[in-house]
Amino acid sequence: MKIASIMTRNVYTVDIDDSLKTIRDIFGFDAFHHILVEDGRRLVGVISDRDLLRALSPFLGTLSEKKCDKSTLNEKAHQIMSKEIVTVNTESSIEDAASQLLEWNISCLPVLSSQGVVEGIVTWKDILRFYSKTKTVTV
Repeated sequence: MKIASIMTRNVYTVDIDDSLKTIRDIFGFDAFHHILVEDGRRLVGVISDRDLLRALSPFLGTLSEKKCDKSTLNEKAHQIMSKEIVTVNTESSIEDAASQLLEWNISCLPVLSSQGVVEGIVTWKDILRFYSKTKTVTV
């Protein structure tokens, strides 16, 4: 079966110069864990919710917040994104995607068209959900 059948087509993207404040606000919209970073229409990175949490001061929004804590919101996407991106295309098999996730120890794969345009994203949860619905496990 092909990745196109299980991928999420509605993905959030940001520009390489968007601020961490913007990215934090986007993560607040919905329950998802990855934002793709583009330079124009070219994919250049991935930011996970964990990447964002590591980059922001833990004192934001607390009584201990200082000016330097707030300044972390002004950092840019390109400063915290993962630059080494492993991708698949819509014709890739689900088995191949699962192998890529395990081999590279990553949690998502951007799905690109043959022209390199972002078509969607597939995560380990998407693959696990697919296998849990289609495979019978014997113990």
